Amino acid sequence: MSTPETSRFVRLRVELVLEVEDPDAVTKSALGRIAGDAGMPEAERAHAEDAVTEDTAEALAYLVDPFDLVSEVPGVELQQASWSSERIDYDPDSPDWDLDEDDGGDDSDG
Repeated sequence: MSTPETSRFVRLRVELVLEVEDPDAVTKSALGRIAGDAGMPEAERAHAEDAVTEDTAEALAYLVDPFDLVSEVPGVELQQASWSSERIDYDPDSPDWDLDEDDGGDDSDG
C-alpha cells in the first residue's frame, strides 16, 4: 500500500484479567480519585461514589485510564477510548483463556 492509502489510525485492543487481592484498597483509591475531581458535578459524584462502593469492578473502571497507557508513547495521540470492567469466572488452565486466540495463527505452527 502506498502512504496515502495507509490510515494513520490504529485500533489497539487490550484485554486484562486482574486479581483483586484487596478490594477495600481499590475502593478507597477510586473514592479518592472521585473526590479529587474538581470538575465532577455533585450529582455525578454521588452516583460514582455509590457505584465504586458497591462494585470493585466499577472502582477499577475509575482507576484504569486508557490515556495513561499511551500518554508516554512518542508520536501518538489518543483520539478515542472506551473501556469497561466486569466480574468474571477465571480459570487460568481453561482453554477458554488462551491468550493467543486472536492472533490468527494455529497451534500447529509451533
